[in-house]
Amino acid sequence: MRTSLLLSGLFFGVLFLSPTESQAQWQPDVRLTNDTATSFASSIAASGNVLHVVWTDDRDGIDDEIYYKRSTDSGVSWGADTRLTNNSADSDKPSVTVSGSVVYIVWYDLRDGNPEIYCKRSTDGGISWGADTRLTNDIADSWDPSLTVSGSVVHVVWYDLRDGNDEIYYKRSTDAGISWGADSRLTNDSAWSRKSSVTVSGSVVHVVWVDTRDGNPEIYYKRSTDGGVSWGTDTRLTNNPAASYSSSVTVSGSLVHVVWYDSRDGSWEIYYNRSTDGGLSWGTDIRLTTNPAFSAFPSVTASGSIVHVVWYDERDGNGWEEIYYNRSTDGGASWGADTRLTNNFAWSQFASVTVSDSVVHVVWTDDRNGNYEIYYKRDQTGNPLGIKNISSEFPEDFMLEQNYPNPFNPSSAVTFQIPHSSHVVLKVYDVLGNKVTTLVDEHLTPGRYETTFVGAHLSSGVYFYRLQADGFVQTKKLVLQK
Repeated sequence: MRTSLLLSGLFFGVLFLSPTESQAQWQPDVRLTNDTATSFASSIAASGNVLHVVWTDDRDGIDDEIYYKRSTDSGVSWGADTRLTNNSADSDKPSVTVSGSVVYIVWYDLRDGNPEIYCKRSTDGGISWGADTRLTNDIADSWDPSLTVSGSVVHVVWYDLRDGNDEIYYKRSTDAGISWGADSRLTNDSAWSRKSSVTVSGSVVHVVWVDTRDGNPEIYYKRSTDGGVSWGTDTRLTNNPAASYSSSVTVSGSLVHVVWYDSRDGSWEIYYNRSTDGGLSWGTDIRLTTNPAFSAFPSVTASGSIVHVVWYDERDGNGWEEIYYNRSTDGGASWGADTRLTNNFAWSQFASVTVSDSVVHVVWTDDRNGNYEIYYKRDQTGNPLGIKNISSEFPEDFMLEQNYPNPFNPSSAVTFQIPHSSHVVLKVYDVLGNKVTTLVDEHLTPGRYETTFVGAHLSSGVYFYRLQADGFVQTKKLVLQK
């Protein structure tokens, strides 16, 4: 979404909530693993009410294996642990993404004598899993993959030593993970490039990573506007003599959000930057944490104009690290107060966050039980300005309904339905065809949805709203009468 004074006002009024409704309502911690071994490095993804969590676990002996768990009721209850890898070498650092009922997981694996990137998928929402697919094949090491998906196009990035130093590499599948294209080298300099993160919106792919070409670790960015076929130039996002590490990226429409941790202030703090034009240009860095303790390893996700960030923090002086959360409700322009999510005399580290409908989901590693276990927490009011699913039924067809009331002043409800998982775009235009705002731009599961358009800052007149989803396009007229 493009930001302006006008649009900021519109988004602020998308849905009116009472003060009690608008406050975060975090639920108690839920322990997801329960064994005497070490469980760590978790990642979470969501599609509607179905949550997918992966992590590394050494319960089966001396070697780490990839495990998976899912919830089909938005985190209320959880199924059994599923072991996804089974070999005598370490399997580590899994990353998960989902498109409808197809779940994808990547990780690095030592079964071939050196670290290689592997992928696995489920086509039935995590019930059963296909065979492991080896994505890299060279004598050098390939580490720390990250993946994302848009429709049937899957994108994977990692860092690789095949060129004599660490470089960022990319690979994609255009048929939902059945086959894969060739490796593409994204960076080319004599320094090391590591810890990449990838996200996608339609055909625009965004990658961030840590790079030392400037003499110290800085955050860099690169994008492809044709689904990974070709790539633009590297963009340096940070510029200070200190170190910037562990970047994470997410996108919602044309808003691209990046977080990392940075030592420019004499202590490690969480920083944020955004692009409002799909990565063409970038704003100034925003410092999200302000305390002399260690704040590190952030994770970011977004839905509409709501941005969610989690990280771990040592500010509480108990000698332990706790998970913290912050959010922006205006696309990253401003931020609320930090929220402490954990409170125990143990290490709580390496959080991962995702959002689905109005619920924010967080997983992390925690050793409150005497060994590292995976924990989960959710907030049911994390996206109060977004859309809501108003039906549990699966519609048979796409449909855009007439807004109500119409004429309206100042707000009107817009309802639509989709029969299967689709990327949905719902925009409002004036009579000249100029875009007024984007109400929806995200992947949704089947259902009937409602959002609210507010015209408090607009002039009386005729406007149009258009729904696009999986080839379906329909436009209707709404009338603002003041």
